[in-house]
Amino acid sequence: MPDKTLLRPLQSPLLSAAQAQIRHGFFTRQGGVSEGIYEGLNVGLGSEDARENVEENRARVAAWFDRDVESLATVHQVHSPDVRIIEGAYDGQRPKADAMVTATPGTVLGVLTADCGPILFADAENGVIGAAHAGWRGALTGVLENTIDAMVALGARHDTIRACLGPSISLANYEVGEDFLARFLETDQGYARFFHPAKRAGHRMFDLPALTLSRLKAAGIEAENLAICTYAEPERFYSYRRTTHANEPDYGRQISAIALMED
Repeated sequence: MPDKTLLRPLQSPLLSAAQAQIRHGFFTRQGGVSEGIYEGLNVGLGSEDARENVEENRARVAAWFDRDVESLATVHQVHSPDVRIIEGAYDGQRPKADAMVTATPGTVLGVLTADCGPILFADAENGVIGAAHAGWRGALTGVLENTIDAMVALGARHDTIRACLGPSISLANYEVGEDFLARFLETDQGYARFFHPAKRAGHRMFDLPALTLSRLKAAGIEAENLAICTYAEPERFYSYRRTTHANEPDYGRQISAIALMED
């Protein structure tokens, strides 16, 4: 089995209460084999990194869950509100979607991020888990609520679902234009509270984590935020926005993953 000993994923105190039945991790760049601008645990199949390095990194993540890489379920993320329900063994397909849920022990659900929000969900009492990728578009159009609904369809309950937002870009590093703000105000004027003054004229600072937590709590879910900024910590996290500002040609993706453990 691939070496998993160098991986040091972050843990959610809220989700860790069910650690015996549910294992999860918000993985950093640490412990991978990729090199150059991808240095570390790049799991992005859509990156230009060497394929063999990405596959080894993904195998290491699966091994951390004591599973083979064929059990690591990911999707082709497209910033949508779409969710896939995985019933039975994972078939290896990567449909276009931005969240997954399952009640099948042994399947590892993983979402890839590089500034967007990774949200892991668990209902330990009813044996249902979920994982969602939520950038601004997914959060605004309902990927979080759709993930919760899909979990309920598998037997979860709103009052027993717990969720955690992992490392993502923070308010301090997410500058946007006024046209970006307008998109949100067209949906709900109350969303103005997630936008703060910026140093540059004609710009705002956007609080994506606050929007995410707000929508989770409005859906009746107990949720927490690890409050770690991907942009601010280049040694630990990949960041699309930081890469853009540095004029680098590509960027890696970290993974956040969760699994129901087999007896």
